[in-house]
Amino acid sequence: MQSRVLCALRDHGPQSRPELGAQMGVSRTTVGVEVGRLVTLGLVREQAIGGGPPGAGRRSTVVDLSPDIRFVGVAVGVTEMAVAVTDGHLAVLEEWHGPCELAQGPDVVLAEVVTRARALLAASGAEVPWGLGIGLPGPIDFAAGAPVAPPLMPGWDGHPVREQLARALGCPVVLDNDVNLMAVGELHACSGAGGDLLFVKMGSGIGCGVVVAGRLHRGSNGCAGDIGHVEVVAGDGRRCACGSTDCLEAHAGGAALLREATAAAERGDSAWLAQRLATRREAGAEDLELGDLGEALAAGDRVTATLLREGGRRVGHVLAGLVSFLNPAVIVVGGRVSGLGHVLLAEIRSATYRRSLPQATRDLRIVLSELPEQGGVVGAAHLVSDVVLAPATGVGDTPPHL
Repeated sequence: MQSRVLCALRDHGPQSRPELGAQMGVSRTTVGVEVGRLVTLGLVREQAIGGGPPGAGRRSTVVDLSPDIRFVGVAVGVTEMAVAVTDGHLAVLEEWHGPCELAQGPDVVLAEVVTRARALLAASGAEVPWGLGIGLPGPIDFAAGAPVAPPLMPGWDGHPVREQLARALGCPVVLDNDVNLMAVGELHACSGAGGDLLFVKMGSGIGCGVVVAGRLHRGSNGCAGDIGHVEVVAGDGRRCACGSTDCLEAHAGGAALLREATAAAERGDSAWLAQRLATRREAGAEDLELGDLGEALAAGDRVTATLLREGGRRVGHVLAGLVSFLNPAVIVVGGRVSGLGHVLLAEIRSATYRRSLPQATRDLRIVLSELPEQGGVVGAAHLVSDVVLAPATGVGDTPPHL
């Protein structure tokens, strides 16, 4: 019961005792007993609100989480990292975004995580967080708290990430795939999802977070949603980082799109891309970047638009299968590639709707992320808050996202 009170306050904000009782379907007496215990533990506080002239009676009070609660959320990508500190309601208080090179290995990257977390905690007026959640771009053994043969993370296989961070910061740590955390973050922000949501991350690779009835679905070995390695009909045998050929990621991931754009520039198919590539190489760079594709698209470059439409079409074909199988209420598209605009989203929508049954898409929304910069860190904070605020003490108290 205490965990239900804590999660209700986290997700819905300060409430009176009668409001809490009505929301959870229990009596005011039961709520009062549990709130009293939580106040004693320092997890919640009661505040008087309103006011009136002397003799007007008791002022109303609301119950809220302790203002001292701090969670740390970390989202690590292949080339960049975000670290944030939130309060108990998962509002971001302090955050940092910066470059990250996963190829440097876990010791270097995790040391940076610890350094940034401590600095942000100090800025928020705290020393030790109540918990830290972290997402990495690869397969994760959730129970062990370690990556498993991640194709984009050389040197990380089996590294005890959760144990290392817990020891360094002295708090509970939850490690998960970055896309799963983004899915939870989007569910936290997305109204109307009904608890059934797919989050598609289009970055260097492609992944999908699956939420069914408000719960993350990881699969038996934590590989659910790994759509980047679903085979697509392409016919050229393109090699993927996982070792297979013709994976979706090898044709529509950010790295693949950039290789195609660079090749088009070298062939002279696009004068705009050729000029930008020449400029970049004169400055010492090797290939184009996603920002270049965004500028090319804005300038009306047809080759770039064709690349994005083809990538969106392939993603839509894979999503159509998921729509027929899972019938989600919302598909959220995020990641750096999604920032290229609505050409990509329009093609994803078109292909998904065209290849799915009308009944499955009747109420389906396919939208861009509502938390393009904070989805991963908010989701990370949410998952670790489930562990800290809602320990699984029984069927009714099982954390909703774990």
